[in-house]
Amino acid sequence: MAFISIQSPDFRLCSCRETESSGRSFVLITSLLLNILSIQSANVFTCDQCGKSFTRSSSLKVHQLIHTGVKAFSCDQCGKSFALSSNLKRHQLIHAGVKAFSCKLCGKSFTLSSNLKVHQLIHAGVKAFSCDQCGKSFNRPDHLKAHQVIHTGAKAFSCDQCGKSFTQKSDLKTHQLIHSGVKEFSCNQCGKSFTQKRYLKTHQVIHSGVKAFVCSQCGKAFTQIGNLKRHQVIGVKPFVCGQCGKAFAHSYRLKVHELIHPGAKHFSCDHCGKSFARLGYLKAHQVIHTGVKAFNCDQCGKSFNQKRDLKQHELIHSGVKAFVCGQCGKAFTQSSALKQHQLVHTGVKTFGCDQCGRFFTRSSNLKQHQLIHTRVKTFGCDQCGKSFTRSSSLKQHQLIHTGVKAFDCAQCGKSFARFHHLKNHQLIHTKVNPLKYEQCEVFDP
Repeated sequence: MAFISIQSPDFRLCSCRETESSGRSFVLITSLLLNILSIQSANVFTCDQCGKSFTRSSSLKVHQLIHTGVKAFSCDQCGKSFALSSNLKRHQLIHAGVKAFSCKLCGKSFTLSSNLKVHQLIHAGVKAFSCDQCGKSFNRPDHLKAHQVIHTGAKAFSCDQCGKSFTQKSDLKTHQLIHSGVKEFSCNQCGKSFTQKRYLKTHQVIHSGVKAFVCSQCGKAFTQIGNLKRHQVIGVKPFVCGQCGKAFAHSYRLKVHELIHPGAKHFSCDHCGKSFARLGYLKAHQVIHTGVKAFNCDQCGKSFNQKRDLKQHELIHSGVKAFVCGQCGKAFTQSSALKQHQLVHTGVKTFGCDQCGRFFTRSSNLKQHQLIHTRVKTFGCDQCGKSFTRSSSLKQHQLIHTGVKAFDCAQCGKSFARFHHLKNHQLIHTKVNPLKYEQCEVFDP
């Protein structure tokens, strides 16, 4: 070790004890330091395993403990071991909670000065740690190490619920939020929640109305780059179904499509055994067995176990009848109702009663009819106790008690409580009495 002394305050002459024998002095301290380094370079102690050099033999000995793998210094709080006592002391600061090194720019504190130095690179914009395979740079060495795992292809972090593997632990943690159902990132405009912050940011672009991703061929703009990419592959459909010839732009869409073909229902319900071509269909079906009806109509309060059923139901309240019969012009709020109605025009009655052989165009009509054979009358009048097999029959009956006669004759104005009573009455106005004309013909002079 060199000792510096000031021999003359007036001239600021600096001398070194290592060179006292030669009597050399220096005007500038930098010249003195350079002289010391030149002397010390003659006494370099180099590690024969890694080539690292030291100015002291003691420093080399401490360093060589790293290569032996011996970690004699253990933390009494967490049991972690270290090769050097100095490393143990630095580690113990973590348990003490002491963060003596603070960043002057943002105020963030650290337990180690080395962590502070690495942190300060962020503010400087310096990314000194570069990947030797792709050239990507990072401001922290641990970030570089985590990145380099991608190039190895190793996926050491696996999800214990679905088995999916990831190259980084942080990606696994983010993935596990899907199974937990926790969506802590919510949109402050529409309330929609997401499992990841990046999904929220992508979603929020929709509300801004900014369409920054433009197709270079047709000029169409999109709010998300994913939508642009999907748009660009329209027309290019290299993935063709071997059974029906239908083509797709993406391989995963072809795989999903192939499940539709007969015999390809791989997803079975463990409650009732019903099979489905897609996993999504099975999950939607399984909600029926739980009995949970989470989708409620805000107008009438009726509940449904599937969102699509709620949407179809809400069309009733809207009054919109977008599905029109091409033969008679009758309109319906739901496509399923139109399909059932069209069976009336075809005359096809595919639903047959196994007891009397009567056929019906609708399965619901068959079910109502079968109640006649069972003689089960589950719909009882709360005023007179009379029971009926159909709820519609009970409703018509209850009109008698209310005195309401909603069915009026257009010709004479007479009112009736039941529709079929009105129909029977209307025969009076239309029916011709053939006996009257026979008498006229006989007595006509």
